[in-house]
Amino acid sequence: MGHDHANHGHGHSHAHGGHGHSHAPADFGRAFAIGTALNLLFVGIEGGAGFLTNSVALLADAGHNLSDVLGLLIAWGGAELAKRPTSKRFTYGLRGSSILAALANALVLLVAVGAIALEAFRRLSDPQPIQAGPVMIVAAIGIVVNLGTAMLFASGRKGDVNIRGAFLHMAADAAVSAGVVIAGALYWWSGAAWIDPAVSLVVVAVILWSTWGLLKESTVLALQAVPPGIDPDKVAAMLEGLPGVARLHDLHIWPMSTTETALTAHLVMPAGHPGDAFLASTQHRLSHDFGIGHATLQIELTEAADCGMGERLV
Repeated sequence: MGHDHANHGHGHSHAHGGHGHSHAPADFGRAFAIGTALNLLFVGIEGGAGFLTNSVALLADAGHNLSDVLGLLIAWGGAELAKRPTSKRFTYGLRGSSILAALANALVLLVAVGAIALEAFRRLSDPQPIQAGPVMIVAAIGIVVNLGTAMLFASGRKGDVNIRGAFLHMAADAAVSAGVVIAGALYWWSGAAWIDPAVSLVVVAVILWSTWGLLKESTVLALQAVPPGIDPDKVAAMLEGLPGVARLHDLHIWPMSTTETALTAHLVMPAGHPGDAFLASTQHRLSHDFGIGHATLQIELTEAADCGMGERLV
C-alpha cells in the first residue's frame, strides 16, 4: 500500500475449527446427485406425458424442470469448485465460484420464468383444451419430486446463498407443479381454458418474488460488499474499543465465498505492538461474534499516510 511503517505486524486467522464460518455439509454432494437424477427422470416422464395428452402446460412445466436440472448442476459445480485447494495463482482457492454459481442460478431461473410467462400470454390469447385428469396426476407427482429434492437442501439454505439457490429452484418448481394441478382441477370443474395460463402467471409472479432476493444477494456478494448479517459499524466499534487502539482505518470486509468472510484492518497502537496473544484474541472475537473467519490485522505505532482508499472503508 505504499506505507513506511515504523513497526507493524500481521495476523492471519482461518478459524477452521471454530465459529468463524461453516462449509456446506459434505452430504450436499449426495443431495445434488440425487436431486439431479430425480429431476432428469421426471423431465422425461413429464415431457412424454405432455406429448401424449397434448398438454402445453405439462410441456412447459417439463421445460422448467429441465432448467432446474441445469440450475442444480450449476450450484453443484460451484459447491465442488469451492472445495478446491489454494494455489500460487488462486491464493483463496476457488471459493468465489460458489458466489458466481448462485448468481448464475438466479439468472437461469429468471430466463425460465420468462419462457413460462410468454407461453402463458400466448395461451391467454388462444386458449386450448387440456386433458385435466392425466395433467393433474403427472403434475402432482412433480410436486412430490420437487419438494423432496428441496428438502435435501433445506438444512443449508440459511447459511449458504448457493445452497439457498438450489433450494429455491426446487421449491419454485414444486409451486409450478402445484399451479398446474390447480389449473387442471379448475378446468375440469368449469371447462374454462383460460384458467390454465392465468394460474401460470400467478405462479410466475411468486417465482419472481422469491428469485429477486436471490439475485440481489448474489450480486451484492459478487461485488464484494459486506455479507448480509454482518454489521460493519459493530465490527469497527469492537476493533476501536480494543485496549491500546487509538484509531482504526482501512477496514475492509468482503465475502470469500457464500459461506466465508475475510477482513483486513489497520490498528493504530501508539504503545507498540501488543503481541501475538492480542492478535489471536481479536481474531477469535471476529470469528465468534461476527462469523469473520479470515482476518488480517496490521499494527501501526503512528497513523501512516492515507492509503488512497478513504479513511475507513467497510
